[in-house]
Amino acid sequence: MSSELTPRYNSKDIESKWYSLWESKGYFRPKSDDPRFFALRTQNDKRPYVIVIPPPNVTGILHMGHALNNSIQDILTRWQRMKGKDALWIPGVDHAGIATQNVVERKLAKEKKTRCDLGREKFLEEVWKWKEEHGSTITRQLRRLGASCDWSRERFTMDEGLSRAVREAFVTLYERGLIYRGSYIINWCPRCQTALSDEESSHKEIQGGLYHIKYPLAKPQLAGFEKSALEKIGEDHIVVATTRPETMLGDTAVAVHPEDPRYKHLIGKKLILPLMNRLIPIIADPFVDPEFGTGLVKVTPAHDPNDFEMGRRHNLPQINVMNPDGTINEKGGSYQGLDRLEARKKVVADLEAQGLFVRRDSHSHAVGHCYRCNTMVEPYLSEQWFVKMKPLAEKALTAHRQGKTKFYPDRWTKVYTNWLEEIRDWCISRQIWWGHQIPVWYCEGDKLCFPDCKKPIVSRQTPEQCPVCRSKNLRQDPDVLDTWFSSWLWPFSTLGWPNQTEDLKYFYPTSDLITAPEIIFFWVARMIMAGLEFMGEVPFSRIYIHGTVRAQSGLKMSKSLGNAIDPIEVIDEMGADALRFSMVMLSAQDVYLSREKFEVGRNFTNKIWNAARFAFINLEDFAQGKAALDLDRSALSLPCRWVLSRLGQVTQEINGLISNFNLSQAATVLYHFVWNDFCDWFIELAKPSFLQTGAVARENTQKVLFYLLERILRLLHPFMPFISEEIWQKLKAAAQDHSAWPETIMISRWPDDQKIQDQKAEEAIQWLQTSVAGVRDIRARLALSPGRPLRAVLVSPRAEIRNILSEYKKEIQNLARLEEADVRVSFKKSPFYIVNAFPDLEVFILIEGVIDPVKEKERIEKKIVETKIWIESLSKKLSNEAFVRSAPEEVVQKEKEKLEAAEKVFQAQKELLELLSAS
Repeated sequence: MSSELTPRYNSKDIESKWYSLWESKGYFRPKSDDPRFFALRTQNDKRPYVIVIPPPNVTGILHMGHALNNSIQDILTRWQRMKGKDALWIPGVDHAGIATQNVVERKLAKEKKTRCDLGREKFLEEVWKWKEEHGSTITRQLRRLGASCDWSRERFTMDEGLSRAVREAFVTLYERGLIYRGSYIINWCPRCQTALSDEESSHKEIQGGLYHIKYPLAKPQLAGFEKSALEKIGEDHIVVATTRPETMLGDTAVAVHPEDPRYKHLIGKKLILPLMNRLIPIIADPFVDPEFGTGLVKVTPAHDPNDFEMGRRHNLPQINVMNPDGTINEKGGSYQGLDRLEARKKVVADLEAQGLFVRRDSHSHAVGHCYRCNTMVEPYLSEQWFVKMKPLAEKALTAHRQGKTKFYPDRWTKVYTNWLEEIRDWCISRQIWWGHQIPVWYCEGDKLCFPDCKKPIVSRQTPEQCPVCRSKNLRQDPDVLDTWFSSWLWPFSTLGWPNQTEDLKYFYPTSDLITAPEIIFFWVARMIMAGLEFMGEVPFSRIYIHGTVRAQSGLKMSKSLGNAIDPIEVIDEMGADALRFSMVMLSAQDVYLSREKFEVGRNFTNKIWNAARFAFINLEDFAQGKAALDLDRSALSLPCRWVLSRLGQVTQEINGLISNFNLSQAATVLYHFVWNDFCDWFIELAKPSFLQTGAVARENTQKVLFYLLERILRLLHPFMPFISEEIWQKLKAAAQDHSAWPETIMISRWPDDQKIQDQKAEEAIQWLQTSVAGVRDIRARLALSPGRPLRAVLVSPRAEIRNILSEYKKEIQNLARLEEADVRVSFKKSPFYIVNAFPDLEVFILIEGVIDPVKEKERIEKKIVETKIWIESLSKKLSNEAFVRSAPEEVVQKEKEKLEAAEKVFQAQKELLELLSAS
């Protein structure tokens, strides 16, 4: 066997080489696409493995959240492919209505143009042009990550097929009475000038004000009121508390709780609305909280969702005082033209001038913000299209109770079901141009002659004329559908729905969904509802919600905060395998990232490469390949039997962990097996065998080394596809039976090593490891350099342990950097030795001439005192509420980390002092 690995792993050349081959050869496509294996689609007992990608925005570039999410999907897809599943991972991108329109509008603004200057048709041409030039950026970057998506099936949420699916869904729901149009309070973004769903209006806690305002009681004999007369609350005026005084311009009532004794006598009376001087009633409604503010609330049906419902119950007028851009309109009187926040200042000033302003209290409250531009959302009365969600949610809840959907981790189950139980109707219309224009038309013909023409025309195809009056003068609804209206169809629209394609019949329902917690409501729940409504089946049965990627400080990682790490830069510097492995290993919960944390993956990559180089050097004269892998384990050395036993356990453990989405733990188990068991122990213990030229022991060890390396590469492949392919191909090329190997590791079989545990071998090696660990521990505690030679006495009352330690004494000396190791049945304690005690084994290290025990104790005692003072200082600082409240979050976090580190040092020094005192 001869092959060669370069001294250093060159990720750039290797990654581009193998990805090009994988894609060009069609290895990302499901096996059943090949006519030779099409019969797989008829075998009902062999379901394919299917994942749909959460489609990134067409405007997007790869960020660390994408990197984690797609690394996990790729691990699962590659793993299932190697297990023999007919695997399909469907890629695609989302048209991202508001986000994409904003990008193109900013581009036009640099040219001193607006979308209105171009008009709708020309503007959409600009957006499509931008999409063609820039829309493939993120898919190119996903290739850099190693994503094994079937790019031949790539979809776009506004391609022809998905556009047809969107129309079909809209019209079907309309025909079923689940889509309607009406005037309701919606979340309105004055910056984007469009409606937003509740999920697109993220609430943030802000420090605002609670404004207390006098509302004069109307007296029949008075046309107005006198400032001096407003002295007795409940007799000549009331006081209302509000967080948005500018909306009082649209007040149509003031409400009290019907059982509030303070105000019962006022119910039914009239008030004079300040600044607008119109009469409004005092009404009673059980919704009012008597404990909030003064117990009286202003009712503004056009500008608050609760007030809107109250207004409907009491048949109050709805007065919208704002324009779509957030300025006050003509119904706001003298405040017309002012921005809403400027109007707030002027309203307060005018109230003060009239003696009607009482006070402003500091008040913290949650306010909706646009998920795209972060503008404060305005509750706004507007005519919009809605989906009735209750009937859809009931089906999803029933399916979940029947066990058809399962969340991993389970804590997300309650989040999902609570939202479904409290669901509100979904506002699906958006006042932008980029997106699926609502398939509704209005006849502009003669409505006097044909009154039925007032009804909207809802159609799957663009109508040529009015079905009632035959007029060709039709106007399509200008609004577009919420981006998520196309995304909720993704698991089946990407497979050809509404056509009953072969792909749809075979690949739906899909298998798993991998996503982040922030889109459980936006996307996950809605896809489940859509799948049940249109396909009669849930679109996937298992939902894995991975953690959020955060900066080391704990803040969410984002470009706007300046704490983002570019994954492409990490790939360029360290390689895609290093990035993937590092992130997955950290992903047990939220992922706290810093640049340094990717060094774990990079160092592991180098370790694998160097171990493979060692293997190739020592397999130079080994040419038997896989044919020689039927091993007689009884003839093997102790290290060989031990490592094969460990391989069987690790393979089964990793298999179980991946099955339950414990990918972080699976990566950790694999990491420790490769780094510790294979590299640090087996290779070191096997080195003497390789020096025995022509001996049976050498040949057996070569067989085991070959077997191990090939199995390890297959275990690594889903996590680290590039380096595993490169080394595996070299191994294949060097093997005598290489023609029997598959063309790529991608389609080799996942290792199925049975758990053949060799308990005796594992116990024996455990004693070697314990003895070496005992020496290393003392060396580390005494801060002795790794190269300093030490002398050790290894003591055990058990003969079998002494025999093993004696047999492998040279290896112990080498691994523990000992110049001498003596194995004994007993040893008398001495002040010249320091001891590490384990059950049935004691490790004595001679410290005479190495350290001065007296001085070392003095040094440690001094360090303990210094560390204790440091701990007290940090604890005092962190117990100071003023510091914790006012200091930046990252500063507080750093202080906590310092305290944790100081406590570890304190404990370690105490243990070291005890160790020296016991000698």
